[in-house]
Amino acid sequence: ASPRTATRGGFTITVFRTGDELARAAASRVTSGLRQKQDLMIVTATGGSPTRTYEFLAGDHQKDPALFRGLRVHKLDEWGGLDADDPGSCEAYLQEHLLAPLQIDHDRYFGFRPNPPDPVGECRRVSQWLYQNGPSDICILGLGLNGHLALNEPADFLPPFSHKAILSEESRSHPMLAIARKPATYGMGLGLAEIFASKQILLLVNGAAKAKQLRRLIEERKVYTQHPASFLWLHPNVACLCDEAAAAECDLNSLES
Repeated sequence: ASPRTATRGGFTITVFRTGDELARAAASRVTSGLRQKQDLMIVTATGGSPTRTYEFLAGDHQKDPALFRGLRVHKLDEWGGLDADDPGSCEAYLQEHLLAPLQIDHDRYFGFRPNPPDPVGECRRVSQWLYQNGPSDICILGLGLNGHLALNEPADFLPPFSHKAILSEESRSHPMLAIARKPATYGMGLGLAEIFASKQILLLVNGAAKAKQLRRLIEERKVYTQHPASFLWLHPNVACLCDEAAAAECDLNSLES
């Protein structure tokens, strides 16, 4: 069966039968972007949501390494207090799943340095770099179990720029941190202004665990800081790619009504 699609404003949701079909479609958007712009910059999430997409990109790189020669990668966020080689760090994840397979050299990789001596200064450095070298072309995001985007957690207010984040209980129990050598003590992540400067946002939502939050996003359609993902309604080009399990509780018809 072909994917089901619904659109409202700049937000399009596409429901694929399986997570593999979703990941293949997401990877294809990156390779299509690279064909149009050789030095494409992508902002990359970590964790379970994008892993399969990165595996497809690694396969595409094996077939056509030249296509990826100019690709630039910017890390979306990082767990504070973890060393670069900690298996739970975003750094270790990206090195394994994206940077090594796609042969992204040091000059084409940017983002938060793990465990910096001055986290606030590090966030300022990242903000400044993005302001001077951005915007990114594609920002790859997952949907948090509490509705967070990156490490923009539900709160009374949301910082617009890169910031040191207090981790919510949901973030502290993230599967990545289960394999970390020590607990993460804080987070560093791009702010919504930096995420939303991206020309396109790819929101990857897979698995039944995300069904409740996806329904909340699709059916509530209101913007508030206690639900950071809701700010996606303000962006002019969001492609939400999900599988049947994640979309099980969503009424796609309600989106267009």
